[in-house]
Amino acid sequence: MVLAALMVLFPLLMLYAAFSDLFTMTIPNKISLLLLAGFVVLAFAIPLPIKDVGLHLLIGFCVLAAGFGLFALGVMGGGDAKFAAGIALWLGYSSVTIAFLLQMAIYGAILTLVLLVFRSVPVIPAFAQRYDWVLKLHDKKTGIPYGIAIAIAALQVYPKTFWFEIAASGF
Repeated sequence: MVLAALMVLFPLLMLYAAFSDLFTMTIPNKISLLLLAGFVVLAFAIPLPIKDVGLHLLIGFCVLAAGFGLFALGVMGGGDAKFAAGIALWLGYSSVTIAFLLQMAIYGAILTLVLLVFRSVPVIPAFAQRYDWVLKLHDKKTGIPYGIAIAIAALQVYPKTFWFEIAASGF
């Protein structure tokens, strides 16, 4: 059961958040809460030493604080900040977290550039105009669905985490 949760829960939450952000421009709070709850349950199921749990919580809180700082500056959405913090909670105090944050920034920049180019096209094809989410993406007043970049970065680094080592050992 723990092995299935390690291999399924995190990736499914990443996909759900990315698609939710793409189609609705929001990341539901339940995703961040599920990341928190999933971490707590799995940390105690493994069991992860309490010192390590504390470090994971600290890293998650630091990313949340930085994310809310970016939210206050209008650079990042609140859902994005909570989502990134939930991921950082899972990654903890490791080089994987640094890789995640760097890749998140790179993918976010690429996503932003792609959307700026898309939004510079005066008219989108008629078949695409039927979809509200495409029209919303094309609207210059709409933000960037940064959750897509966050989820891609998280999925890319997840196989390098200690969670994968535990799963590989056949826990």
